[in-house]
Amino acid sequence: MALDTFDEGIALGGLRSKREIKVLICYLFFSVKDKMSESIVTEAIVAHELANFFEVKAAFGELKNSENLAEDEIVDGEETYRLTENGKMVAEQLGSTLAYSVKEKALKCALSLLAERKTLRENLVEIRKSENGCQVTCRILGGDADLLSFTLFAPDMEQAELIKKSFLSYPSTVYKTMLALMTKNRDNVYAALEALMEVSL
Repeated sequence: MALDTFDEGIALGGLRSKREIKVLICYLFFSVKDKMSESIVTEAIVAHELANFFEVKAAFGELKNSENLAEDEIVDGEETYRLTENGKMVAEQLGSTLAYSVKEKALKCALSLLAERKTLRENLVEIRKSENGCQVTCRILGGDADLLSFTLFAPDMEQAELIKKSFLSYPSTVYKTMLALMTKNRDNVYAALEALMEVSL
């Protein structure tokens, strides 16, 4: 395999050929069923230092120019892409040539990024500064109406950001806990407490 890429920012065992990078990009699109943008794919590969950032961007461009990737639709303000038949053949025929650890790391990161973006779409947090601190409003969206909305006071921005991070990390647990407490359903309260214990572990 020809080593024809920059080594900067690549960990041991990372990809050092343009062909491998293009195969990995096709593999990700073939394996992930959700819509993916160029930024998600690039971050999934670069996050674990599997390839050089500029080489990934160049490889993505080449795949588009060679019609292995085609534009799909706009999601979260970004263009997403899909594999063409040629791209699918690359993924199916050459995906096995990549190291399992490389594919696993990139795939897990891509799925994590997609889940994170979905959480941000469905759950909103607004922080408003006041004279005495911050008002943190958390919302869980459910179609045209809010499933849950509440506002907490935080004495400073640091604690406000902590509340935001905690809420976005476990929105379903927050919802189940609040619902259990408000309905005074003993079974649901126990289930909510068990969920909280799992979160804290």
